[in-house]
Amino acid sequence: MTAAILATGPIAAMADPLVDQNHTLTINLENDSTRPGSDNYYTSGERIAYTSPTGQVPDYLASFGHALLGDGQQRFGLELSQTIFTPYHDKLADPPPSDRPYAAILMGTLSLIQDTDSTRTALGLGLGVIGPDALGEQVQNGFHSLIGQGHLAGWDTQLGNQPVVELSADRIWRIPTGHIGSLDTDVLPAAGLGLGTFRIYGQAGATVRVGQGLDMDFGVPRIHPGLTGTDAYLATAGSTWYVFAGIDGQAVAWDETLDGLPFTSSRHVSRLPLVGEGQMGFAVILGGMRITATEVIQSNEFRSQANGTFLFTSVAISFKF
Repeated sequence: MTAAILATGPIAAMADPLVDQNHTLTINLENDSTRPGSDNYYTSGERIAYTSPTGQVPDYLASFGHALLGDGQQRFGLELSQTIFTPYHDKLADPPPSDRPYAAILMGTLSLIQDTDSTRTALGLGLGVIGPDALGEQVQNGFHSLIGQGHLAGWDTQLGNQPVVELSADRIWRIPTGHIGSLDTDVLPAAGLGLGTFRIYGQAGATVRVGQGLDMDFGVPRIHPGLTGTDAYLATAGSTWYVFAGIDGQAVAWDETLDGLPFTSSRHVSRLPLVGEGQMGFAVILGGMRITATEVIQSNEFRSQANGTFLFTSVAISFKF
């Protein structure tokens, strides 16, 4: 018995802290309903996602990731997301041409997440559709009927059906910065790129965190193109938590929901090339469950946008199984 205990002790001590043997399911909702006069611009986003345990990655994807990124613990992710955009004049059947077009995007995404002790890299390939087939009208007006609110009148003017392809690449660095009493602090610089028919952009930002167990993840999840720490995290036997605040900026060369459909004539507005965001919120990890909430403030995305800065909330809940 003594020999068995001595034999298992060093193995436990040498366990790789990056290894995650659990599957993860995440539900992520974003909505502007906390903002007065909501239901315009980026009015809602919904996402359900699966993340694999580390090491359980298809061979072709694992080989690609190691060849491109070097060594690291790998996971793969699958997600289905829908994002809905509406104009400021959402009570009009025919909004003015200077207003954001009605649009919805439904997309499935395959991603590879690769971690080292201090970095996380996420590569994604998204395929989907923009237009009526993305079911934006049905989801939004159906929800409004459920809660007793009126329908938005102009969905007949939404951008038409076209396929959507989007490639994304994101890198986060985790830099410990010390302690405040018994609490840990760190900074998460981040950079990202998007290339596709949905959006072409570059992004850079940083997040400051204060709390406990900061090495459990690389920040909270958000729906792309928001600054996201991805759905991957390590579960703990007890509880951990942190609060955070961050900023990021995007240089945007193309946004299909603003510039209109490629290869055909459609509604569009004059897009601004630079967009900034600030975000703050919290994350709590209770055993195998992570709960996060983020309040986002965003600068104008197009020249004729009303109401100045735009506010919305992102919440996510993840389960291990």
